[in-house]
Amino acid sequence: MKSPVAIKVSRQEATLILITMLWGATFLIVHHAMRSASPFFFVGIRFAVAALLLAAVFWRSLGGMTAKDLQAGGLIGFCIAIGYSFQTWGMQTISSSQSAFMTAMYVPLVPLLQWIFLKRPPRLMSWCGIVLAFIGLLLLSGNSGGTTAGLGIGECVTLLSTLAIAGEIILISGYAGQVDTKRVTIIQLAAASLFSFLFMVPAGESATHLSSSVLLSAAGLGLMSAIIQLTMNWAQQSVSPTRATVIYAGEPVWAGVAGRIAGEVLPSLALLGGVLIVAGVLVSELKLRRRTARGK
Repeated sequence: MKSPVAIKVSRQEATLILITMLWGATFLIVHHAMRSASPFFFVGIRFAVAALLLAAVFWRSLGGMTAKDLQAGGLIGFCIAIGYSFQTWGMQTISSSQSAFMTAMYVPLVPLLQWIFLKRPPRLMSWCGIVLAFIGLLLLSGNSGGTTAGLGIGECVTLLSTLAIAGEIILISGYAGQVDTKRVTIIQLAAASLFSFLFMVPAGESATHLSSSVLLSAAGLGLMSAIIQLTMNWAQQSVSPTRATVIYAGEPVWAGVAGRIAGEVLPSLALLGGVLIVAGVLVSELKLRRRTARGK
């Protein structure tokens, strides 16, 4: 007798889960780089490397560029620049785990922005998955340790970065199917690099001396960013913003694992938070499968 509810993860969703693991590992690398690098310059170098790597591989895709490609790449790149620059800025004063947990606060923002800008209100089970993931993130935030009642500059700019990250996810889904994935990914990475360098001016930031450790970190993160952004643009052509957001909610779990390897300790509440995030993913998947079954 067949089970009344089947759980199936598509190839695109499985790929998003894998790049979310990779994404979580980047926090620890950035945190260590901030000991000797300035944030906006470092992010500019990071995405310049990512753009050059993809352009070298997919240079033929740059032919036939349209105004829509430039618009999509420019807007997404602007959000990436704000999100990653502010996130990196915050990591000068807060830990990698705390940054990951606070960054993940964008989870409840995506369905709301999706509703406002794309006119796609999340359905009941999607909301249930988001709520479970958000509660899990609240529990995970206890991993920072030594939390005070007030928010410092690191916490504030990290929270601001979540708005830009939510906007990035919404824009990627909004342009999905309308533009060339490879071409737009190259454009958005180049735009993110350019905007990050421009942000150095109002921030009063000067270029950092490129030591071997900083250059190696930027190059490694550039490669990771190229893989992550290309995968996001490809997968979100068939994965909804809400589903993608719940999957991305696993990012602080993987960041916590990387932090544990580096010596940070995950308390029991943080582990419970990880379980709730996984539950949120499953709840959202059950909703999709049941709708498909009814449609047959």
